[in-house]
Amino acid sequence: MQTRTRRSLLATVAAGCGVGVAGCLDGADAVSVLAAGSLAVAFEDHVAPAFEAETGTAVRGEYHGSTAVMRMITDDQKHPDVAVSADHRLLRDRLYKGHTDWDVEFASNAVGLTYGRNTWIADRLAAGDPWYEVVRDVSAGELAISDPALDPLGYRAVLAFRLAAREHGLDDFAESTLERVYQEPEEPQLLAGVETGNRAAAVAYRNMAVAHDLPFEPFPPAYNFADPNRAETYASVSYTTTDGYTVTGAPIVYNATVLADATTPTAGRQFVRFLAGATDVLRENGLAVAAFPRAHGAVPAEVLP
Repeated sequence: MQTRTRRSLLATVAAGCGVGVAGCLDGADAVSVLAAGSLAVAFEDHVAPAFEAETGTAVRGEYHGSTAVMRMITDDQKHPDVAVSADHRLLRDRLYKGHTDWDVEFASNAVGLTYGRNTWIADRLAAGDPWYEVVRDVSAGELAISDPALDPLGYRAVLAFRLAAREHGLDDFAESTLERVYQEPEEPQLLAGVETGNRAAAVAYRNMAVAHDLPFEPFPPAYNFADPNRAETYASVSYTTTDGYTVTGAPIVYNATVLADATTPTAGRQFVRFLAGATDVLRENGLAVAAFPRAHGAVPAEVLP
């Protein structure tokens, strides 16, 4: 029988705390982290154990799409010590209004196609077919993206489809593809269907494919949101969420902050400092760290590595 992983155990603990992560973690021996779902495996299996080993402070993590994370905080549903976003602009737009005045950027990523090994999609890609021609042939529900209203990965999938349509001269590619995709509301569960065979593929981040040991076909630099030198190209497309938030394409940047009402702010600052310096661990988990960390706003001196 397979033993329960630390990740599954902490997910169970978090689910049992109906008042939010901080409601269970009011002791100084733990730090509560509400973070982007794409970081769940990297944080729970690698970053958190390393932080605990170094500081003796436990990490209690909860993971959702970053848009959902910001709403939970601004709607007073969750009260974590640390908030982590997969879109640095989203954190600043939502939380620099009374919740914090600083953040630290610590990693980047790339968007692409993650797929099952024993699928027709794998066969087509292995034969050299372009990913967009393969995606044109998927049936309804066979390809998953995360919900654009809840998660930057979701709206980045939409933006990538639009840029790909322009790049390759594909009429109606974005609209027709979006009509057939399954939108997963919980980002940490995005690849579950691919792993079980219920979905053939998903638009995901590179580090998610690494975490789940799945093949990954990165999108070209023109629309994988990984190249800072293509910021102008990325910004030529935009998407407006159901709550009226308009986002333009931009290079992927993850950032973290400690909230002004943190229960254990000292532990929170320790965690962000550790995260900013954990470049080797993050790189091994499929994230790009060459240009990081970078400070923004009134970052406390004890946070900077």
